[in-house]
Amino acid sequence: MIPEEKILSAKILIVDDQPVSARILEEILRKAGYQTITSVYDSRDVKEAYKKLHPDVVILDLNMPYLDGFQIMTQLKEIEGEEYIPILVLTQVGGADMRYLALEAGARDYLNKPYDRVEVIIRIRNIIEAHMLYDQLRNQNKLLEDKVLKRTQDLYEAQLDMVHRLARVAEFRDRVTGLHILRMSYYCAALAAKLGFNKEECEMIQVASALHDIGKVAIPDSILLKRDRLNNSEREIMKNHATVGSSLLSGSKAKVMQMAKEIALTHHEKWDGTGYPRGLKEEQIPLVGRICGLCDMFDALVSERPYKKAWPAEEAIKEIKKESGVSFDPKLVTQFLEILPEIREIKEKYDNLRIEDIG
Repeated sequence: MIPEEKILSAKILIVDDQPVSARILEEILRKAGYQTITSVYDSRDVKEAYKKLHPDVVILDLNMPYLDGFQIMTQLKEIEGEEYIPILVLTQVGGADMRYLALEAGARDYLNKPYDRVEVIIRIRNIIEAHMLYDQLRNQNKLLEDKVLKRTQDLYEAQLDMVHRLARVAEFRDRVTGLHILRMSYYCAALAAKLGFNKEECEMIQVASALHDIGKVAIPDSILLKRDRLNNSEREIMKNHATVGSSLLSGSKAKVMQMAKEIALTHHEKWDGTGYPRGLKEEQIPLVGRICGLCDMFDALVSERPYKKAWPAEEAIKEIKKESGVSFDPKLVTQFLEILPEIREIKEKYDNLRIEDIG
């Protein structure tokens, strides 16, 4: 129930082209305890008055010059959309047909002039109370939605935190490539944005791509940390990190983990079908895997490794162009080259950091 004092504080808008009729109703309402009453005599002013007042009830005449009551109800619907509009039609226009038309047009109640003083107060009160209950319910629903959204956001942030911590497992085994993971994940997000991914999707690929090499936790240190190039047998063992990573990340219902699994499995597939572990070709390779494969290779080329020096960016770009249509999706290469200034900024930003600096 709505408290009596709240009902009596309701904002009332009277729309009637007859000032005398409006003033009589004002007097009746004031004697009943209502104080916040506004009357509009020109139907052309109703729209602005309604938007300014946000009334708890509109007492509306139908037969008026300029705009009739039906046209005004149409205007109010344009303002409120599907929201509850508290309208009481109070008019001399009689007949059941007119009553039905008014109710169908959006009126909540209908009363003919001349009216009974007690009845009009009861009808107005009923609409005010119904409108306040509607607002109360809407506000409660909004609070509930906000709580659900907050809870969902908290869960999402917890997932992201878990993913970041999981990515650090690989970093601490191979500290040389720790910042590579960070740079590469930002490259992926930048390229995804260029391709038209929305904000949420870009954030997701940035997080998910950080786990692309998580399978390396299963690779022996003698191979993972070797300072020389791997021989053929060692290279085959290293290739296992793609399937191991996919296995480690499988089984989650979280979208970010599902994407991470897909990236871990496919980021070493090649456009011409000569990649691993499944020899996928062209668009058989998931788009997120193609994005990660390209960004991963670029950063690997321009980064120092125990077995090689860092390539100059220009040489790395030449290599990427050379591998367009061979290792990489040609369309992705084109888009990547168009965002090179952003890629360079990301690289410069993180080049001089240590793993300890990134928290």
